[in-house]
Amino acid sequence: MASRRSPQAGEVAGTSGEVAGTSGEGRVRASALRMAAALTATGTLHLVRPGVFDVVVPRSLGAPRPWVLASGVAELVCAAALAVPRTRRLGGVLTTALLLAVWPGNLAMARAADRSARASRARRVLTAARVPLQLPMVGAAVDVVRGRS
Repeated sequence: MASRRSPQAGEVAGTSGEVAGTSGEGRVRASALRMAAALTATGTLHLVRPGVFDVVVPRSLGAPRPWVLASGVAELVCAAALAVPRTRRLGGVLTTALLLAVWPGNLAMARAADRSARASRARRVLTAARVPLQLPMVGAAVDVVRGRS
């Protein structure tokens, strides 16, 4: 039988009265919504401040701005798909593909920061840390596809 307790800090009550985070389905939902929030933030940043991301687009792809704007839109599409229960699994598939597609850009950003005399130590550390941290995000997106967390 479903848990009928009140939600605690960081938990959300589902429509069935079950507290998200207490069941596999609730954990998948919570994970999907966290990813949706993160993708909404980064997708918006790509559109509002695209210059920040221009440097990570490989030169071989040509002008960076269309790629940056397209990836921002893609992040917002993934966020929307993850947020809606009916499209959540598709959102997980799209998010997995997107994260794997932009991983080389994140690696390029870390390399560029490491090579730059103007990059602060904090920028170097943050861009380098982002590369391996993306792997758990891919795993979480795959878990949404599989309906588990």
